[in-house]
Amino acid sequence: MAGVELRLDGRVALVTGGSRGIGAETVRLFVQAGARVVFSYRQAREQAHALMAECGGPAVCVAVEQELSTPAEGRALVRTAVEAFGRLDALVVNHGVWPAEDAPIELMSEEQWRRTMAVNLDSVFGLVQAAVAQMELQGPAATGGDGAGAGNETGSGNELVGHIVLISSTAGQRGEAGHADYAVTKGALISLTKSLSSELAPRGILVNCVAPGWVATEMSAAALDDPEMGLRIAAGIPVGRVGRAREIAGPVLFLCTPLAGFISGEVVNVNGGAVLAG
Repeated sequence: MAGVELRLDGRVALVTGGSRGIGAETVRLFVQAGARVVFSYRQAREQAHALMAECGGPAVCVAVEQELSTPAEGRALVRTAVEAFGRLDALVVNHGVWPAEDAPIELMSEEQWRRTMAVNLDSVFGLVQAAVAQMELQGPAATGGDGAGAGNETGSGNELVGHIVLISSTAGQRGEAGHADYAVTKGALISLTKSLSSELAPRGILVNCVAPGWVATEMSAAALDDPEMGLRIAAGIPVGRVGRAREIAGPVLFLCTPLAGFISGEVVNVNGGAVLAG
């Protein structure tokens, strides 16, 4: 008997913040699963183009330099993705900022607060708004071989139109001292997931959330590389270590496959049990 495969043949995905860390691993896995992928980056041009080449070049994978801090920029990125491959079946909202230095609320600058809100929330509004419009315009998701089309219905019996996965954080569930701006935005993404699921699942668009804890990426390197803080972080994770980017990308991929066709509005915690220990 053949093994079970997570396939996305014939699908097109947009991954924001895809040049490094969790985003880059998500791009790799989606391409390996048969999808064509557009991903955005802001500064890491060399890494983005290297990843694009690694994944097969512009016929399969396209890197787009795009600032994401306004709804208009989010909508523009969706338009670019559709122009590249003609449709959009999955949106993975992975980009975000996490100011590394602790900022007690009484000292946090308004500039930092506004910047975090702009990148982590305002742009997401535009991305989701444009992605939903495109998914509904094009209709049911494309089906491919190797079982990709199996279960091409939602739990309500409606045809599956598309998937949206928002990347939140344990900070969005239990808060994070010194990083109230970041925690607020990640909590908002959880609320957005639930609201969108209630609204969109009956229309065939499944919306879910993945909530990582500490993951070894460039964004978290400063904290994890600090000897004292690194030990304290690991001690608060029941599995005894921080996560790897691929361990987050795997559940994201699963949530965009037909095997997850009856999952909507869920917060999938991928944090080594940390959310239970805080």
